[in-house]
Amino acid sequence: MTKILDGGCACGAVRYRLLSPPMFVHCCHCRDCQRQTGSAFVLNALIEADRVSLLSGESEAVAVPTDSGRPHIIHRCASCKVAVWSVYGGVDKLSFVRVGTLDEPAALTPDVHIYVRSKLPWVALPEGVPAFDAYYDSKKLWPAASLDRRRAVFR
Repeated sequence: MTKILDGGCACGAVRYRLLSPPMFVHCCHCRDCQRQTGSAFVLNALIEADRVSLLSGESEAVAVPTDSGRPHIIHRCASCKVAVWSVYGGVDKLSFVRVGTLDEPAALTPDVHIYVRSKLPWVALPEGVPAFDAYYDSKKLWPAASLDRRRAVFR
């Protein structure tokens, strides 16, 4: 990512900017993501929370139930209720930005497809992109620079 990526909600009240490229991009096909988005999957750009700059508006943190029982907080526009990013597992130092809310969502493509065991049968996965029935070992898949960034988050 060489250019700045901005995004926002449907009504325009929430505007944000990614201050760096994301560490990794997940395309998640789990049932939780399907229910929460009303779609076949969700695209999440994993990035340090302090690298998501809120330019305008307010997000509203909404706790949603999960099959795992782990916390999942979806940050939605306080006005139009569009989900702009999430916090999973109570790790508020990481944001999972909804790629579809970027002004240019095609700028980020999935690095991995996860939970494909619950992928809808009519979804065709692209060749050359790793896919896993559940989660995966990030140490084996993430670029070294992204792993360094992730380690820095947990120091």
